[in-house]
Amino acid sequence: MRRGEIVRKTAETDITLSLDLDGRGERSVATGVGFLDHMLTLFAVHGRFDLRVTCAGDVGVDAHHTTEDVGICLGLAVAEALGDRRGIARYGDITLPMDETLVLCSLDLSGRSYLAFDLPIPSPKIGSFDSELVEEFFRAFVRECRATVHIRKLAGVNSHHIAEGCFKAFARALAKAVTADASGGGDIPSSKGTLL
Repeated sequence: MRRGEIVRKTAETDITLSLDLDGRGERSVATGVGFLDHMLTLFAVHGRFDLRVTCAGDVGVDAHHTTEDVGICLGLAVAEALGDRRGIARYGDITLPMDETLVLCSLDLSGRSYLAFDLPIPSPKIGSFDSELVEEFFRAFVRECRATVHIRKLAGVNSHHIAEGCFKAFARALAKAVTADASGGGDIPSSKGTLL
Protein backbone atom coordinates (compact mmCIF):
# COMPACT_ATOMS: atom_id res chain seq x y z
CA MET A 1 0.00 0.00 0.00
CA ARG A 2 1.33 3.45 -0.94
CA ARG A 3 0.93 5.42 2.27
CA GLY A 4 2.60 8.35 3.92
CA GLU A 5 2.29 9.26 7.57
CA ILE A 6 3.72 12.51 8.90
CA VAL A 7 3.83 13.92 12.41
CA ARG A 8 5.25 17.43 12.61
CA LYS A 9 5.32 19.62 15.68
CA THR A 10 6.69 23.16 15.86
CA ALA A 11 6.08 26.17 18.08
CA GLU A 12 3.38 27.20 15.58
CA THR A 13 1.60 23.97 14.60
CA ASP A 14 1.12 20.38 15.71
CA ILE A 15 0.10 18.25 12.72
CA THR A 16 -0.65 14.58 12.17
CA LEU A 17 -1.36 13.64 8.55
CA SER A 18 -1.85 10.30 6.82
CA LEU A 19 -2.38 9.77 3.11
CA ASP A 20 -3.20 6.67 1.07
CA LEU A 21 -2.67 7.23 -2.66
CA ASP A 22 -4.75 4.13 -3.48
CA GLY A 23 -7.79 5.10 -1.47
CA ARG A 24 -11.41 5.90 -2.20
CA GLY A 25 -11.62 9.52 -1.13
CA GLU A 26 -12.29 8.81 2.53
CA ARG A 27 -11.29 11.74 4.67
CA SER A 28 -11.22 13.25 8.12
CA VAL A 29 -9.94 16.80 8.07
CA ALA A 30 -9.69 19.15 11.05
CA THR A 31 -7.11 21.92 10.68
CA GLY A 32 -8.93 24.65 12.58
CA VAL A 33 -9.23 26.63 9.32
CA GLY A 34 -12.63 26.04 7.76
CA PHE A 35 -11.76 27.02 4.20
CA LEU A 36 -8.59 24.91 4.23
CA ASP A 37 -10.64 21.95 5.49
CA HIS A 38 -12.99 22.47 2.54
CA MET A 39 -10.09 22.52 0.05
CA LEU A 40 -8.46 19.41 1.54
CA THR A 41 -11.79 17.60 1.42
CA LEU A 42 -12.03 18.44 -2.30
CA PHE A 43 -8.46 17.20 -2.76
CA ALA A 44 -9.28 13.85 -1.16
CA VAL A 45 -12.55 13.35 -3.03
CA HIS A 46 -11.32 14.38 -6.48
CA GLY A 47 -8.02 12.53 -6.21
CA ARG A 48 -9.66 9.52 -4.55
CA PHE A 49 -7.00 9.74 -1.86
CA ASP A 50 -7.72 8.67 1.70
CA LEU A 51 -6.66 11.62 3.83
CA ARG A 52 -6.64 12.20 7.55
CA VAL A 53 -5.38 15.49 8.97
CA THR A 54 -5.46 17.04 12.40
CA CYS A 55 -3.77 20.33 13.17
CA ALA A 56 -3.57 22.45 16.28
CA GLY A 57 -2.17 25.74 15.02
CA ASP A 58 -1.78 29.34 16.06
CA VAL A 59 -4.95 30.39 14.25
CA GLY A 60 -5.37 33.18 16.79
CA VAL A 61 -2.56 34.87 14.83
CA ASP A 62 -3.94 33.95 11.39
CA ALA A 63 -4.18 30.91 9.11
CA HIS A 64 -0.74 31.33 7.52
CA HIS A 65 1.28 28.85 9.59
CA THR A 66 -1.44 26.21 9.56
CA THR A 67 -1.93 26.45 5.79
CA GLU A 68 1.79 26.40 4.96
CA ASP A 69 2.60 23.62 7.42
CA VAL A 70 -0.24 21.40 6.20
CA GLY A 71 1.16 21.91 2.68
CA ILE A 72 4.56 20.84 3.98
CA CYS A 73 3.11 17.70 5.56
CA LEU A 74 1.08 16.78 2.50
CA GLY A 75 4.17 17.12 0.29
CA LEU A 76 6.19 14.95 2.66
CA ALA A 77 3.40 12.35 2.77
CA VAL A 78 3.17 12.10 -1.02
CA ALA A 79 6.96 11.76 -1.27
CA GLU A 80 6.97 9.05 1.39
CA ALA A 81 4.10 7.17 -0.26
CA LEU A 82 5.86 7.19 -3.64
CA GLY A 83 9.22 5.95 -2.38
CA ASP A 84 11.66 5.90 -5.31
CA ARG A 85 8.75 6.73 -7.70
CA ARG A 86 9.25 3.50 -9.60
CA GLY A 87 6.47 2.46 -12.00
CA ILE A 88 4.38 5.65 -11.85
CA ALA A 89 3.05 7.64 -14.78
CA ARG A 90 5.02 10.62 -13.40
CA TYR A 91 3.08 13.28 -15.34
CA GLY A 92 -0.49 14.46 -14.88
CA ASP A 93 -2.55 17.32 -16.23
CA ILE A 94 -6.09 18.59 -16.49
CA THR A 95 -8.00 21.67 -17.55
CA LEU A 96 -10.86 21.78 -15.09
CA PRO A 97 -14.06 23.84 -15.41
CA MET A 98 -16.12 25.01 -12.46
CA ASP A 99 -18.97 27.28 -13.50
CA GLU A 100 -17.31 30.43 -14.92
CA THR A 101 -13.87 29.31 -13.77
CA LEU A 102 -11.35 27.31 -15.79
CA VAL A 103 -8.10 26.15 -14.18
CA LEU A 104 -5.18 24.30 -15.72
CA CYS A 105 -2.92 22.13 -13.58
CA SER A 106 0.03 20.25 -15.03
CA LEU A 107 2.57 18.46 -12.89
CA ASP A 108 5.65 16.29 -13.01
CA LEU A 109 6.80 14.19 -10.05
CA SER A 110 10.31 14.92 -11.24
CA GLY A 111 12.25 15.12 -8.00
CA ARG A 112 12.74 18.83 -8.71
CA SER A 113 10.81 21.48 -6.79
CA TYR A 114 9.26 24.19 -8.93
CA LEU A 115 5.95 26.05 -8.75
CA ALA A 116 4.58 28.20 -11.56
CA PHE A 117 1.49 29.81 -10.05
CA ASP A 118 -0.59 32.14 -12.21
CA LEU A 119 -3.91 32.10 -10.40
CA PRO A 120 -5.08 35.66 -9.73
CA ILE A 121 -7.81 35.63 -7.08
CA PRO A 122 -9.83 38.86 -7.15
CA SER A 123 -10.71 39.07 -3.45
CA PRO A 124 -8.02 39.39 -0.78
CA LYS A 125 -10.16 37.15 1.43
CA ILE A 126 -12.44 34.19 0.82
CA GLY A 127 -14.64 34.40 3.89
CA SER A 128 -12.02 34.86 6.62
CA PHE A 129 -9.29 33.04 4.65
CA ASP A 130 -6.49 35.12 3.12
CA SER A 131 -6.56 34.19 -0.56
CA GLU A 132 -2.77 34.61 -0.88
CA LEU A 133 -2.44 31.48 1.28
CA VAL A 134 -3.53 29.29 -1.64
CA GLU A 135 -0.15 29.94 -3.26
CA GLU A 136 1.66 29.45 0.06
CA PHE A 137 0.07 26.00 0.40
CA PHE A 138 1.27 24.91 -3.04
CA ARG A 139 4.73 26.43 -2.60
CA ALA A 140 5.16 24.38 0.58
CA PHE A 141 3.83 21.24 -1.12
CA VAL A 142 6.16 21.35 -4.14
CA ARG A 143 9.21 22.04 -1.99
CA GLU A 144 8.67 18.95 0.17
CA CYS A 145 7.26 16.62 -2.49
CA ARG A 146 10.00 17.58 -4.93
CA ALA A 147 7.53 18.11 -7.76
CA THR A 148 7.10 20.57 -10.59
CA VAL A 149 3.59 22.05 -10.58
CA HIS A 150 2.09 24.57 -12.98
CA ILE A 151 -1.26 26.08 -12.02
CA ARG A 152 -2.92 28.68 -14.21
CA LYS A 153 -6.30 30.39 -14.21
CA LEU A 154 -7.68 30.52 -17.74
CA ALA A 155 -11.00 32.10 -16.72
CA GLY A 156 -12.83 33.00 -13.55
CA VAL A 157 -14.18 35.87 -11.46
CA ASN A 158 -15.53 34.21 -8.30
CA SER A 159 -12.75 33.86 -5.74
CA HIS A 160 -14.23 30.77 -4.09
CA HIS A 161 -14.67 29.05 -7.45
CA ILE A 162 -11.09 29.88 -8.48
CA ALA A 163 -9.59 28.38 -5.31
CA GLU A 164 -11.90 25.38 -5.48
CA GLY A 165 -11.11 24.77 -9.15
CA CYS A 166 -7.41 24.95 -8.29
CA PHE A 167 -7.57 22.27 -5.60
CA LYS A 168 -9.79 20.00 -7.70
CA ALA A 169 -7.49 20.33 -10.71
CA PHE A 170 -4.43 19.66 -8.56
CA ALA A 171 -6.02 16.53 -7.08
CA ARG A 172 -6.98 15.11 -10.45
CA ALA A 173 -3.60 15.87 -12.05
CA LEU A 174 -1.80 14.29 -9.09
CA ALA A 175 -4.04 11.21 -9.29
CA LYS A 176 -2.95 10.75 -12.91
CA ALA A 177 0.73 11.22 -12.10
CA VAL A 178 0.79 8.64 -9.28
CA THR A 179 -1.09 6.03 -11.33
CA ALA A 180 0.84 2.87 -12.10
CA ASP A 181 2.21 3.01 -15.65
CA ALA A 182 1.44 -0.41 -17.12
CA SER A 183 3.74 0.20 -20.09
CA GLY A 184 6.76 1.07 -17.93
CA GLY A 185 7.39 -2.39 -16.52
CA GLY A 186 7.92 -1.00 -13.04
CA ASP A 187 10.87 1.10 -14.10
CA ILE A 188 11.75 4.53 -12.78
CA PRO A 189 10.32 6.87 -15.45
CA SER A 190 13.52 8.80 -16.10
CA SER A 191 16.48 8.41 -18.45
CA LYS A 192 18.70 9.26 -15.45
CA GLY A 193 17.45 6.21 -13.57
CA THR A 194 16.32 8.27 -10.59
CA LEU A 195 13.67 10.83 -9.66
CA LEU A 196 15.22 11.66 -6.30
